[in-house]
Amino acid sequence: MKIRKRLIFALVAGTVILSTFSLYVYQMLYTPNVLVERDAKVVYVSDSTDFTNFLKQLFNDKVIEDPASFGFVAKAILDYDENMKPGRYLLTPNMTNLEAIRLLRSGAQTPIRITFNNVRFKEDLAGKITDNLEIDSVTFLKALNNPELLQKVGFTESTILAMFIPNTYEVYWTATPEELFDRMKSEYDRFWNEERLAKASKAGLTPLEVATLAGIIQEESNKPDEYPKIAGVYINRLKKGMLLQADPTLKFALGDFTIKRVLNKHKEIDSPYNTYMYAGLPPGPINCPEIKSLEGVLNYEDHGYYYFCARPDFSGYHDFASSLSEHLRNANKYQRALDRAKIYR
Repeated sequence: MKIRKRLIFALVAGTVILSTFSLYVYQMLYTPNVLVERDAKVVYVSDSTDFTNFLKQLFNDKVIEDPASFGFVAKAILDYDENMKPGRYLLTPNMTNLEAIRLLRSGAQTPIRITFNNVRFKEDLAGKITDNLEIDSVTFLKALNNPELLQKVGFTESTILAMFIPNTYEVYWTATPEELFDRMKSEYDRFWNEERLAKASKAGLTPLEVATLAGIIQEESNKPDEYPKIAGVYINRLKKGMLLQADPTLKFALGDFTIKRVLNKHKEIDSPYNTYMYAGLPPGPINCPEIKSLEGVLNYEDHGYYYFCARPDFSGYHDFASSLSEHLRNANKYQRALDRAKIYR
């Protein structure tokens, strides 16, 4: 009789313990533990992230309320500590431990938006494109000068800026230089559809030449409505075999875009980007040409102008001329305006 009572007691006790444990496990798995009554939050996991430190960080940042249950589910049930995947993850309010850890373990990152514009040099591009990414600008700059990597996407050290069309793109935080190159090449190929290729061909230009000319025009004027007209001037000069004599290419060669007044001494620099010295287009773009400047070239105005000069009212617009004598008169007016404004360089 006593043995029977003991067995019944043990059975009841075991059932209670099992039920209690089952309830606790259930609560650990399915009770909201992430960002309870808080806004969604982005968390980052890198290759060097240690699980213990990651768990502490989640608690310190108030991403989770109960680190013990989160740690138990992560380690004992899902082996997340052995399967951490680098990335940028969005944890939403009232996620359970199970939901959050499955998301982290899956590697299903939330993309990040990158935006770059006003890019003149490779250093500018490297800094802007990696601003919110795991890789640093030094690493990406090396990629921009890596002949093997450039060859894979069909560009060179002189032409690579043409591939990066300024816009806003979604990429993963863990994107490597190779992955960014592939993404930008796909966007470049998408931009150069049949219609744009036909327009480039009609202008007698390749897509790379369009980008190179667009970069010059972009530096010549801050008035997009003038782009087609300026493009027409340069295309006329190219067709006639005239030197482009584009001031922005000199500034690029000198590495100084702060120059307000191009002088004869600037024109003496022996560089393939000196369009006062060498005929035709320079070896590649002097910046990352934006879509509006690319479209300005593709939709260039067919006119009889061969010259243009900034207006003396500093409005940002230009006066256009068909003859050299007319251009020199316009240039003299602008030079006098610079003198009055005491702008000497």
